[in-house]
This record gives sequence, C-alpha cells and structure tokens, in this order.
Amino acid sequence: MQPNSVAKIVVRIFLTLLLAAAILSAPAQAQTFTVLHTFKGADGAEPIGVLVLDRAGNIYGTTGIGGGGTRCPNFSNSGCGTAFMLNKAGKEVGLYSFDGTNGAGPYAGLLRDAAGNFFGTTIGGGTDGQSCDGTQGYGCGVAFKLTKAGKETVYKFQGTPDGYFPESLLVEDPAGDLYGTTYLGGADTLGTVFKIDTKGNETILHSFAGPPEGGGDGAFSYEGVIMDAVGNLYGVTSRGGAYGAGVVYELAAGGGETVLYSFTGSSDGSGPDSVLLLDSQGNLYGTTAGGGNSCGVNGCGVVFELSPQPGGTWAESVLYAFCSLPDCTDGQEPGSGPLVMDFAGNIYGTTYFGGAYRNCNGDGCGVVFKLDAAGKETVLHSFTGGSDGASPVAGLAMDSSDNLYGTTQGGGATCYPSLTCGVVFKITP
Repeated sequence: MQPNSVAKIVVRIFLTLLLAAAILSAPAQAQTFTVLHTFKGADGAEPIGVLVLDRAGNIYGTTGIGGGGTRCPNFSNSGCGTAFMLNKAGKEVGLYSFDGTNGAGPYAGLLRDAAGNFFGTTIGGGTDGQSCDGTQGYGCGVAFKLTKAGKETVYKFQGTPDGYFPESLLVEDPAGDLYGTTYLGGADTLGTVFKIDTKGNETILHSFAGPPEGGGDGAFSYEGVIMDAVGNLYGVTSRGGAYGAGVVYELAAGGGETVLYSFTGSSDGSGPDSVLLLDSQGNLYGTTAGGGNSCGVNGCGVVFELSPQPGGTWAESVLYAFCSLPDCTDGQEPGSGPLVMDFAGNIYGTTYFGGAYRNCNGDGCGVVFKLDAAGKETVLHSFTGGSDGASPVAGLAMDSSDNLYGTTQGGGATCYPSLTCGVVFKITP
C-alpha cells in the first residue's frame, strides 16, 4: 500500500533510461498534489463526505468513524465519527466527536450557513438499540446543528413513516429550513425527501414508491438534493425508475414529484448516486456508479448531463464513460459527488477505483479527473494507496483560485489494525 520509493542511482546512464521510461509510461499527473492532513483515528478516520471552505481558507468536513473514545455502541469499534476544522495549512484547529446518542456516522459532509453554523446528518445514532423497521442496533440517524461554539442540537429520525438512515448533504432555503433525503423509511420503506424547519419540526415531502406499484418512481436516495433559485429540489435515486436502474427527479416548490429521467442501465448509465450540479442554464450534471462501458458486472460508470427541452422534457447525454482506457487508468466508478465546474466549463470529480496504481486489493486506488467542454478527460492524480490516500468517495470543493480540495476514505496512516484512515488533499492547477 506504500508508493514506490526512488532508489539512489549511481550509474547515470541507467538513471536516464529509467526517467525516459517513466515519461513514456506515466499517466497525466498533476505536479501540485499536496496532502494537507493525514487522519490518525483520534482526530477521525474514513472521511467520505465533501468538504466546505470559508473565505479565510479554513476547511470543514466529517469523518465516518474515529474521534474521541474507542467504541461506538452497536455501530463501530473505532468511534462514531467527527466534524473537523482545518486551517488552510491543514492543521486541525477544531474537532467535534459524535458519541452515538447525538449521532453516529456523519458520512455526507457539512452545510455551513452565513452565521458560521454547521448542519449535517448521521446515518445512525440517536437512540441506542433502536429498531428501524426491524434493523436492530444503532438508531435511525439524526440531522444535527453545530454552532460555532460547538453546541449540538439534533433531530432524531424514528423510522417509518419519517424515514431513517439519512446519508445526505443538507440544503437550506432563505427561511432557514433544511432539506435532505433518507436512504430508507417513508410510506414504502424506499426512502424519503424531508424538510426540517427552524423549530426542528420534520415534514416528509415525498416518499419514494419504486416500481411497479410506484409507477416507475425512484428508490433509495443516498446523497440528498439541490435547490434552484425558486425552491425546486433535484436529486437522484440509485434504483427504481422505468428500468430499475435509477432516476433523476424534481420535487416542485409547490409540491409534487416528477421523474425527469429513468436510466436504462446500459450506455446511459446505471445507479446514479451523486449529488447533482446545476449550471446557470438549468442543466444538471451527475455521475452513475455503473453503466457506460461494458466492463465489470454492471459497467464502470459515466458522467452525464441532463438538459431541459421544449415541452418540458429532458434529454440525457453521456459526457464521459469510464474505463475507456486499458486497465481503467482513466478511473472507474465515480463517487458521491458533487461535481464542480470552473468558469471555463471544465468539470472536476473523483472515482473510487481505477487509475495507474493497482495497489488497493488488486484494484486501482482511484483518480481525480478533469473533463473539458469537449468531453476530453485528463487524470489530474492517480492515488497510489500509500501516503497520498486511496479511494476517494466524495466529490471536490473548489476555491476562488480554482484550487481543488478533497478527501480519501483510505490510505495515509495505519491508525487501526489493518485500517488506514484517509487524508485531506489539495490540487493546485
């Protein structure tokens, strides 16, 4: 799992040949990749949520496990997870550890409001030992608020009918109400879209019904929703739809869900599980974990665009299908997003597998990629599985100078037996 070290070369001609071979064989790599922080367990482990930045360059995020304490009852033997703050140099300057009763497993990252408060979800916790529709153990999950002073308040999910196992980023409307999704629960136990108002009251806006009884509705919404300027919500489900391969949906501000697109599971993609990106023209961008090229069991995933058409319909186009290069050196199985776009229209994201280094149980350790407006891909970094990290799950954050920031689930330091705890990285264009 460690990157190859450079041996001291005495014979100059051999060094010349070695460098020439490296130039010919190496993929396109960013020369400005920097590991800002390496997690060691007590400060968190397995960061799989997207980061958020403030104007001073401080970095905020979550880790799925780790933190204070060595156990998280019924959830993990390695802690319940953390919310962390790093300064722009990568030094940890703030840490909040979850303990189960106040949440366990903050997988999705944080929302930061204008006052500097933070909001998020945990997939478990809330009430220890609580049964969520027969799933015993660690509670149904929470939505939480953390003030700048570190005081936490939570909404505890109860299962059916209000939903459970929230694994989503939250979004906020101008009134301060929060919106997100639960992976399970709701009227048909296939997940929900929810709203929590400023007083902590929850409303289920939509319960996914799935096919066939649901008429082709989606099922299992992992990553949350985004909101447009008039309050409409957009998201994806990893399953359901007309072909069982997932959907992109809209939930109108006035109520009512519309399935904008049903994936067929073929070249158009399968299993969308990323937060969407909305551009100024009203186009939606996202990724699917499968479909695209015929590789593996279910395909290797795509980057897609969904564009509104006259008459209220939407058209999907595949911008890039992964594993288009031998050995999937261009990446495989893009993560939970969201994608980010610069002013030139270039799109940036991550893949969990693929890349130039097959050091992660025989698989590639993931990549950071760039797609230009013509759909040409450039691999900005291939993870080695060593000190630079392995297996990025979340998408990227971009600052005003187009620097990219992200996390890897693994790699970095070995902080628990047989477990590496991940890193925070930066790529400067």
